[in-house]
Amino acid sequence: MAFLKYNGIGITALAAAIPRQVIDNYKYTQYFPENQVKLVVDKVGIFERRFADAKTCSSDLCFAAAEKLIVDNNIDKSEIDLLVFISQTGDYRMPATSVLLQDRLGLPSTTIAFDMVLGCSAFIYGLSTVFAMMQQSGLRKALILDGETRSKVYSPKDRRTAFLFGDGGVAAIVERNEKIGDSWFSLNSDGSRGNLIKINGGGYRNPSSIETLRERVVDEYGNIRNDEQGYMKGADVFNFVITEIPRDMKALLKWSGVDIHLLDYYTFHQSNNFINNYLAKKLKLDFSKIPSTIEKYGNTSSVSIPLTIVDQLKGKMDGEKILFMSAFGVGMTWANAIVPFFDLKISDIVEVENGVRVQ
Repeated sequence: MAFLKYNGIGITALAAAIPRQVIDNYKYTQYFPENQVKLVVDKVGIFERRFADAKTCSSDLCFAAAEKLIVDNNIDKSEIDLLVFISQTGDYRMPATSVLLQDRLGLPSTTIAFDMVLGCSAFIYGLSTVFAMMQQSGLRKALILDGETRSKVYSPKDRRTAFLFGDGGVAAIVERNEKIGDSWFSLNSDGSRGNLIKINGGGYRNPSSIETLRERVVDEYGNIRNDEQGYMKGADVFNFVITEIPRDMKALLKWSGVDIHLLDYYTFHQSNNFINNYLAKKLKLDFSKIPSTIEKYGNTSSVSIPLTIVDQLKGKMDGEKILFMSAFGVGMTWANAIVPFFDLKISDIVEVENGVRVQ
């Protein structure tokens, strides 16, 4: 297992942006009968989601969150030496969206900028990468931007994924702070399970064509999608999670020597309540320490952990707090982390419509 440890590096401020458009899952009945919709929604526990409109990209959500973060915390843009954009729904195949955001935000040309394209575990992966770079004395502040518009990736005619995914963006400032203690990370990957969550068409292995865009019935249940829309083998993903995630969580705790029951909060990837409840029971965790947002945002991929912190822990992060973070997803990849905070500043959530901030 890949274990990593850092000291005196942490997130000092967080902000989030969500699309203005609210989707009521019970009314998401364009392609399915109401009775079937109710059964699915009751089972997954996702009652609302936010969908980006046609003019709003992940970068727009991240830009709005970053502007809010910078203004609220009176951040000198010239001190941001590193910008990392985390997303699987970037603006273009090239150039990297991070570079476009560097210019859009008015950051200096001396800023390091690069994209991370990973999936649901990517915020933890990105955080570890930034922490490692921030250990170097040449960097002052880092800006992590994490955004996804997963509503544009999955078919609304495929019942297995149509009610799960939502959109959002977050911005985080990472700095050195001697008051922030040790952080521990475990990062993992298994490409042999790469077919569990996948988009088959539209890349360079299977380029876009009339065939990749042709809708077809994909199973005996009548679900419909094309090859450029994502699919997920839910049962196999669940079996993977219940096997690998508790094992890795326990391994990280053993290596770090941290007592999980003394941590302040457990922030899980918001995939579904059943999985998170299973993990909590397996590790005998205090459910009052597990913030949840899946019911109103759905699965926002890598955005889900920081969005949950902004939404649920604002006003609760004064002084020293230590969070356990756990995420898994496409790849398959999975990551666990024990992350300290000190006086984390959390901004109010803003909304975006037609690519611009409206609140």
